Amino acid sequence: MKQQRIYIDTSILGGFFDKEFENETKLLFQRLENREIVFVISDVLMGELENAPEKVKTLLDNYSNDYIEKVPLTGEARELANKYIAENVVGRTSLDDCRHIALATINKVDVLASWNFKHIVNLIRIRGYNAVNLKNGYTPIEIRNPKELIDYGKDI
Repeated sequence: MKQQRIYIDTSILGGFFDKEFENETKLLFQRLENREIVFVISDVLMGELENAPEKVKTLLDNYSNDYIEKVPLTGEARELANKYIAENVVGRTSLDDCRHIALATINKVDVLASWNFKHIVNLIRIRGYNAVNLKNGYTPIEIRNPKELIDYGKDI
């Protein structure tokens, strides 16, 4: 089985402690513990955690760094994120969401996981992000919520 690289945004860490999202989120973390997947995290996520509750901030400390890949926010990612906004996929207030999408795209992850249904896991937005990606020479990005990722990649 090929180990899947899943980019996670901050909503995944918060979802671990949220009654509505905890079951599926914990199942995703179980896959990390079982070494079935690698979480890809970014400087954007780390920045967003600065104002998070302590238990959310420190959640990843409980997991081996061997299965967590950190990617930096690069100029290329900033530029692609700005293109999503210029193409009106989302508004300027969603810049960090766009940076998550851009980083996942540029780093060629298998899928981006999020509980953000307004700006990220939203069919209209996904089509917009992928239209911009294709227009700028990038491949489309898979974007899913953790419910859809419990068995993701197990058949590969």
